[in-house]
Amino acid sequence: MSKQSIFGRISQLVRANINALIDQAEDPEKMLDQMVRDYTNSIADAEAAIAETIGNLRLLEDDHREDVEAAKEWGDKAFAASRKADELRASGDTAGADKFDNLAKVALSRQISAEGEAKAAEPQIASQTEVVDKLKSGLNGMKEKLNQLKSKRSELVARSKSAAAQQQVQDAVKSIDILDPTSEVSRFEDKIRREEAKVRGAAELAASSLDAQFNELEDVGTTTEVDARLAALKAKGASGAIS
Repeated sequence: MSKQSIFGRISQLVRANINALIDQAEDPEKMLDQMVRDYTNSIADAEAAIAETIGNLRLLEDDHREDVEAAKEWGDKAFAASRKADELRASGDTAGADKFDNLAKVALSRQISAEGEAKAAEPQIASQTEVVDKLKSGLNGMKEKLNQLKSKRSELVARSKSAAAQQQVQDAVKSIDILDPTSEVSRFEDKIRREEAKVRGAAELAASSLDAQFNELEDVGTTTEVDARLAALKAKGASGAIS
């Protein structure tokens, strides 16, 4: 995969709106797991691409530094050859002076070539440095986004488990709700109430029977007293007749 495509994918992933993607997903947890895998793979690809790009940049910088040093060295050689030529010419050695002047020209030509190569490499070095900086920034953004994804996934899983636990509690409470007329507890309570009512009915019935018996006793007592008084009257009447 080219560095351009990797850089494009980094930009796309970093700009991704995680919350919006979660809202649109049918299975948010599954979607987040896939995004974590995508980010992890993309980060690995980006790190490899950035390492290669940095390596190429360092080679360019090494070559540029060597060209700059070479230009300075050829400049020093040109200066030394020119001075030598001036000394020889001053002493009357024209042939020797011309020889060193020619050497100075060769050194200057090499200096110009080295300076040209160094100058030509500078825009490329600047461009590569900018690319590396952008790739590093994008990579850091991806790593931060990956941490957000992992945190979001953990939060989502925790919320899902909490919701499931709450539902289980609600189901359990509903299953033992004594106010539920369809529950076993309610039916058992109704059965007990009916049995209690039956006992109260039997008690009332027994009490009614007992009252009737006492009423009969009271009636018997009244009849006995009437008979006794009647007997007394008769006895009194008989006594009066005899006298």
